[in-house]
Amino acid sequence: MGAIGRQCSVINLDPANDHTNYPCALDIRNLVTLEEIMSDDRLGPNGGILYALEELEHNIEWLEEGLKELGEDYILFDCPGQVELYTHHTSLRNIFYRLQKLGYRLVAVHLSDSFCLTQPSLYISNLLLALRAMLQLDLPHINVLTKIDKVASYDPLPFNLDFYTEVQDLSYLIPCLEAESPALRSEKFGRLNQAVADLVERFGLVSFEVLAVENKKSMMHLLRVIDRASGYVFGGAEGANDTIWQVAMRNESSLLDVQDIQDRWVDNKDFYDELERKEEEEQEKLRQAQAEAQAELSSGVDALGSLSGMPVSNSGIRVTRKKK
Repeated sequence: MGAIGRQCSVINLDPANDHTNYPCALDIRNLVTLEEIMSDDRLGPNGGILYALEELEHNIEWLEEGLKELGEDYILFDCPGQVELYTHHTSLRNIFYRLQKLGYRLVAVHLSDSFCLTQPSLYISNLLLALRAMLQLDLPHINVLTKIDKVASYDPLPFNLDFYTEVQDLSYLIPCLEAESPALRSEKFGRLNQAVADLVERFGLVSFEVLAVENKKSMMHLLRVIDRASGYVFGGAEGANDTIWQVAMRNESSLLDVQDIQDRWVDNKDFYDELERKEEEEQEKLRQAQAEAQAELSSGVDALGSLSGMPVSNSGIRVTRKKK
């Protein structure tokens, strides 16, 4: 956000997150902490987090007042990772509904570790969780496979990445699922597996974006997808003094090359990593050259100003412009 000049504030909604690694504009722990709940009500970690979100729902005015102080900032809500909050517990959904009534355009970004691709059972379980969260939260929803740059180091996948990101015909995955464990080869599990595959495909809602958090193009692409889902992309620009990443946000062709994600992150990952490293070096050289040129221009203007009417010390000479 800072690189593209967008004013952004992050709100921590995780009562267990006592060491945020970002400047926190608003913190739920100022309202309630997980340690206090577990001690006072004798609840475990998961139950304590659910209780904390219920407390926030009942004290929603605290959140609303804090948001007013942030003005027109772009807001990121850092939410807890407990799946219960997004599959059947209603407090977080009710909080989001309240914020929507206040005029906030929200997008749910559901992060899943790309390690789930390595086992068919993990992948299908993740699909079901994503689908349930989409139905429960009832918001524009973006599912993201994180750490996609690690996939090349795992055992080879039976299908290309687009099979998993586009959630194509899951019946092709069933033989791989049965091969994962002898218990899954029975006729009973076979019918269950097919029913689950049919359920996901029948809704046709689940697909995935991919993210390598340290790769700028990957991050910028995901941010653009989020901006489209929220409608932010149709708003005003972030300022007149465009940086290279501001230009990238508005120029679709500069974000992603023609190669697909299989080519980028699996087949030729090292090649593209090196290519982007060289691009970064060139951009850094360009930025340094621009900074040096600007510094020289500024020093030239200062020198001209000193000669245009100001006396030069100890010379006895005053330089003035002639009138035409």
